[in-house]
Amino acid sequence: MVATTEGFSVREGLDTQAEWREFFDTPEKALEWDVQQLSNTLQGHRQTDCSISVTHMGRMKSAAYIETSVVSYLTARLSRDLVIMAYREITQEWWREAPDRFNLVASALVMAEARAGDPDAARARIEALEAVALLDATPDAEVLAYALVEAGAIPRQAADDAAHIAIAATNGIDFLVTWNFRHIANAAMRARIEQVCREAGYEPPVICIPNELMEANNGNTPD
Repeated sequence: MVATTEGFSVREGLDTQAEWREFFDTPEKALEWDVQQLSNTLQGHRQTDCSISVTHMGRMKSAAYIETSVVSYLTARLSRDLVIMAYREITQEWWREAPDRFNLVASALVMAEARAGDPDAARARIEALEAVALLDATPDAEVLAYALVEAGAIPRQAADDAAHIAIAATNGIDFLVTWNFRHIANAAMRARIEQVCREAGYEPPVICIPNELMEANNGNTPD
């Protein structure tokens, strides 16, 4: 069952994790691609039973895209690793109030990544996402993800991360919440990511970690 949220409407569509990777594994000789033809090809592989896209209809709350690392730390098991436990505590604290402050959204790609790995851990991640609306990976998102990779804003081997950014940007999402410092919440890469999005005609989401939104909304900073 797919959740809906304030200001969003349902539309068909889904690109899986494997399809994004296949998309970017094209040989160099095929990089001069026809956008419409590629979009039609990917459209034929969409699974239309578990994804929605978003249109804005005067929503009151800002929208926050939940990237997979957030739900992973949200549901992480107890660990001796102090960093993991700190991220877990911050994420859980933010999550308690986040639904009241934001329209929480994810994507079918997040769901695909959340299902991977240990079955019990995957089950916990999927349960946490049950109340989160899923955005559609539209052909516009495919084009922007390609542009992010081709411009060097996101490495080709991290095409899934380009897809997260593109889905959020093309759906007009305000915030992309992540613990992925390597390819998304990376100060050295952020300017280029934002430039590519704007050149394509989209305002990029504000890329942030959960405690930054806690500070922005209630002034509480974890110790």
